[in-house]
Amino acid sequence: MSDPHQPGTPPGTDERDIERRAAISEVLGKEVWPADRDTLVAKAQEGNATDNVLSQLRGLPEGQQFANVQEVVRTLGFGTEQKRF
Repeated sequence: MSDPHQPGTPPGTDERDIERRAAISEVLGKEVWPADRDTLVAKAQEGNATDNVLSQLRGLPEGQQFANVQEVVRTLGFGTEQKRF
């Protein structure tokens, strides 16, 4: 049983990373993949993303294709869940 007084974040992440990932996921949706940086930025602008989200997406490498939000956040250096197996 887990300790209810400990944060509920998976190993390898922290609350800030989870919040940033959720903000990016929310504006990009599921239909955009695969996509490059410019496509992701355009989709985020259409979704009225915050300046912070747009800034993060603009920091992605030019010309690289991303298959999903997990690849985006890993490239941005966010903590990601560690595989258990």
